[in-house]
Amino acid sequence: MLTIFYDGYCPLCAAEMRTLQSLDRNNRLQLEDIHANDFTERYPHIDPIEADRLLHGQLADGKVIKGLDVTCLAWQLVGKHKWMQMLRWPIIRVFADMGYKVFARYRHQISSFVTGKPRCEPCAKDRCDL
Repeated sequence: MLTIFYDGYCPLCAAEMRTLQSLDRNNRLQLEDIHANDFTERYPHIDPIEADRLLHGQLADGKVIKGLDVTCLAWQLVGKHKWMQMLRWPIIRVFADMGYKVFARYRHQISSFVTGKPRCEPCAKDRCDL
């Protein structure tokens, strides 16, 4: 079981979570929007601002993982995009993680360019304008 703490205000992030959910035939993923009203009460150990900066996930044993570790594990659990596992190989991992951090920081601008959907209004006022 992997709990993914994602940015529901990001069109790309939300689309990826919908895709993962549709492929999760064995219920191995639990998706939690960090902008949910009761998020901090239900997950006091997850800082929503930090989770907004970099994707966070939690394993069944309580261990928190971040960034591409979450993404790669999620796709592995649904049995898709097997090629992504090479992003966790030792040398590739370093460069993939650097690239992911750049993507995470600029994901709203990238999303706007790719989807044509601008950053949502609550997000512009709230946590996403980092």
